[in-house]
Amino acid sequence: MDTQKEALCRIISTLANKNEELQNFLETVDNTLTSLQTESCRVMSELEAELEQLSSALDAKGAELRDTIKEEKHRKEAELQKQLSEGKFALLSCEELLEFANQTLTISNEEEFLKAAKQIKERVTMAPAFRLTTRPAVSENMSQFTVDFSAERVGLQQLHFLPVPRAPEIEVSNCVVRDNNITVAWRPTCDPDGDGGRIERYEVEYRKTDGDSSLRAATEACWEKIHNVTETQVTMSGLKFDSRFVVVRVRAKNKTAAGEFSEPVAMETRAYNFGFDAATSHAELKVLGDTVTWEPQGVKGHDPRLRGKENKSSRSATPSPSKTGSRAGRDRFAGESYTVLGDQEITGGCHYWELRPLADWKSFSVGVAYRASLGRFDQLGKSSGSWCLHASQWLQSSLAAKHNNRAKALECPLPQQIGIYCDYDNGDLSFIDVERLRLLHSFKTKFSQPLVPAFTVWCGGITIMTGLQVPSFMGNFLSTNQSLSNLSQ
Repeated sequence: MDTQKEALCRIISTLANKNEELQNFLETVDNTLTSLQTESCRVMSELEAELEQLSSALDAKGAELRDTIKEEKHRKEAELQKQLSEGKFALLSCEELLEFANQTLTISNEEEFLKAAKQIKERVTMAPAFRLTTRPAVSENMSQFTVDFSAERVGLQQLHFLPVPRAPEIEVSNCVVRDNNITVAWRPTCDPDGDGGRIERYEVEYRKTDGDSSLRAATEACWEKIHNVTETQVTMSGLKFDSRFVVVRVRAKNKTAAGEFSEPVAMETRAYNFGFDAATSHAELKVLGDTVTWEPQGVKGHDPRLRGKENKSSRSATPSPSKTGSRAGRDRFAGESYTVLGDQEITGGCHYWELRPLADWKSFSVGVAYRASLGRFDQLGKSSGSWCLHASQWLQSSLAAKHNNRAKALECPLPQQIGIYCDYDNGDLSFIDVERLRLLHSFKTKFSQPLVPAFTVWCGGITIMTGLQVPSFMGNFLSTNQSLSNLSQ
C-alpha cells in the first residue's frame, strides 16, 4: 500500500509539474498572440505612414515640376505678347507711311512733291518696322521639361519590405557578473545572402527568475527593456540580485525592422537576500520594507536629558522583565534592547549587505548574532553570541566594535554607508566604510551556530540594502585581517 502511495505521489508530482509547465506555455502563447496582433497593427500603421510620405513626396515633386513649366510658359508668353504689341504698332505705322507715299506720287507740283518725298524719307528712316526683328523672341519648344520616370516606376514596382536582421549570438564567455552589474556581450550573425540590412542599434531584454528556463512562470517578473544600444555590449548597473538567475536576450534592428531575439542566456546571480523579521522587532521600532525607525511610545522614558537623578544612579541598563512583560510577542525584544533581527540565517559561505543611517539618526548598531544567544532584553555586543559595530552621534560622536561585553573604540569618522561582510566558514566578520573604501574593523572567530543579521536603532532610523554580491573591493581588505585586533579571543 505504501509503495503504491509513493508511486502515486510521484505521478501526481510529475503531473503537477507538467500542469504548471503547460500553464506557463499557454500564458506565453497567449502573450505572443496579443503581441503579434499589436505588432501587426504597428507595422501596418508604419507602412501606411511610409506610403503617405511617398505620396506626399510625389505630390510635392509634381507641384514643383508643374510650377517650373508654368513659369517658363508665362515667361515665353510675355516675350511673345511684347513682340505682338510692338509688331502691330510697327505695321500700323508702316501702312500709314505707305498710304502717304502713294498719295505723294499723285502730286504734280515739283516743290510740294520734293517736300513730301523728303518727309517720307525721314519717316522711313525712323519707322519702327525697320527697327523690329521679324524673328520670334522665343520658341514654342518645351522639350527641356520632358521627364522620364521609368527608373522610379521600376523602383516602385520592385519595392519590397526591409530585410530583417538575423538574431545576434550572445558570447557567454565575455559576459561578466560582478558588483551587482551584468555586462552582456554579443556578436551579430552574418546573413549568408548579404541582404540583412545595416544594423543601426540593438534592443536588450532581461528578467529575473529562479529557474534557468526561458519560459516565464506566472509569478515571475516580465521582461525589462534596454532600447537603442549602439554597441555590441551593454552593462546593467545597480541591480538587486534577489533571484537565482537573470535571463538575457538581444535582437538587432535596422532602420525600422527588428529581428528575432537571440537564444536566452541565464546568468547566475546568487546573493544574500533577507528582510527584517518583524516578529522580533522591539515594540517601539517601526519596520517598513527595508527601513526601520525608532518611534518611542513615551519619549520622557528614553531621553537621558529628561530623566531624574534617580535614573542616573546605578540602575541597570536592562530593565526587569516584569516591567515590560505587558508588551506583545514573546519573541520581541523589549526594554532598552531596541533590536530587530534578519529573517534569513547564515549557515555557510560569504555574504554581504549594506546599511545607511537616515538623516536624523542618533545611535545604531549593526552586526550578526546567534538567534538563540539573545534574550529579549539583551543588547548587541554584550554576549558571546553577538558581534556588532556601534555608531553614535548623541552628545558626541563615537564608533566602537563590540563583542562579549567588551568594546574597542575606533578612531574613524562616522560612516554614512557601511558594508558588512561575513565569511561564515572562515570566521571573518568585517565592517567597511563604503564611501571611503576603508576597513573599519574586522572580527576573527569561529562560528558554531547559524547567524542572523542584527540591528539596534535608537532615535532615528536605518535602511538596509540586500541582494548584493560580495563586492570586488573586499579583496583589498581580506588579506589584512590577521593584523587587526581580535576581540573574540
